[in-house]
Amino acid sequence: MEQAPPDPERQLQPAPLEPLGSPDAGLGAAVGKEAEGAGEESSGVDTMTHNNFWLKKIEISVSEAEKRTGRNAMNMQETYTAYLIETRSVEHTDGQSVLTDSLWRRYSEFELLRSYLLVYYPHIVVPPLPEKRAEFVWHKLSADNMDPDFVERRRIGLENFLLRIASHPILCRDKIFYLFLTQVFFFYLADSRLKALNATFRVKNPDKRFTDLKHYSDELQSVISHLLRVRARVADRLYGVYKVHGNYGRVFSEWSAIEKEMGDGLQSAGHHMDVYASSIDDILEDEEHYADQLKEYLFYAEALRAVCRKHELMQYDLEMAAQDLASKKQQCEELVTGTVRTFSLKGMTTKLFGQETPEQREARIKVLEEQINEGEQQLKSKNLEGREFVKNAWADIERFKEQKNRDLKEALISYAVMQISMCKKGIQVWTNAKECFSKM
Repeated sequence: MEQAPPDPERQLQPAPLEPLGSPDAGLGAAVGKEAEGAGEESSGVDTMTHNNFWLKKIEISVSEAEKRTGRNAMNMQETYTAYLIETRSVEHTDGQSVLTDSLWRRYSEFELLRSYLLVYYPHIVVPPLPEKRAEFVWHKLSADNMDPDFVERRRIGLENFLLRIASHPILCRDKIFYLFLTQVFFFYLADSRLKALNATFRVKNPDKRFTDLKHYSDELQSVISHLLRVRARVADRLYGVYKVHGNYGRVFSEWSAIEKEMGDGLQSAGHHMDVYASSIDDILEDEEHYADQLKEYLFYAEALRAVCRKHELMQYDLEMAAQDLASKKQQCEELVTGTVRTFSLKGMTTKLFGQETPEQREARIKVLEEQINEGEQQLKSKNLEGREFVKNAWADIERFKEQKNRDLKEALISYAVMQISMCKKGIQVWTNAKECFSKM
């Protein structure tokens, strides 16, 4: 009995299939057979414990940044920043950690690694890279990507990027990621696959969950962008307010020179004002750390959209395959029954030049039947592939949501605590000034 093809109007739904098997041994080879045993024992145990397995076995750090000069692909002189990646075994001998590997990488190589992960793990919310050039800066900060402060923040961001991958249950086992950490490597990325991720496809039956996820990522990016702009404006004004307090210090110091009885009190109060004015530099430097945490999730929004675009592409391919199959079935039915339901070039040719011979018609029917069988198998395969993608994608999206909620909650609480501490220091400065004035 002929099996009915999957209904193209039905959206892709999750199915209990095996996870994608594209990665090789991955970092598992880096820590030996113990990793395999841990992987077997970890099924059904706490997810976070399993996810952080590699971080328990290997320490990854981006320890240094160095300005270099070299020639690019166009043989032109260029200046760039290289970052030193160090991986250490957590196994200790006599209290000493053993250095396993260290090598230098450019930012563009980090970009290449992430592009690879986007292509070969389309169902995963791939961690973003730190910004290539400074954005949402307040006036005291430099937007120059060679500025030492910016390079240092980017070094921290690149280290966080590697740690995010190393703590991911799937990405951490990828062989290319292991090679990236341990040796110079090159690999080829098919441009067509990368372009497909950025293409726009108009699907007839989009999955509402992915549509909602895309809208959420847009709104998340918009909200965090506004928050970072507000923070930059506040930093500008706060910097000005603090520095203006330095004028109090100067005025009190000048005033103390003409007052004998009040001189010591005014001089002491001026000193407190000077300390208060200079403290803003360290405060806003600490604030940049929290701003970078928000920027990471600003860039995560694009990673979410990449997953949605891949699903749209798969849904589009499914619908096109179903449409092509329906067209071939109609052609076959018309040949068998001898009736033409719709206008076609072939039907017009038949009327002009006569009917085909039975042998020709049978040959065409046989070819179409073979194409129909092949199309049904292809459609079935695309349906299964789509369901597997949805299953794996939503599992990783749920993992991402837990990570996002935890990270942003901690960052916002820490930021609020820092603001409270800053206000307390301001109160203490004025309390000290009050005591100085009281002793005059």
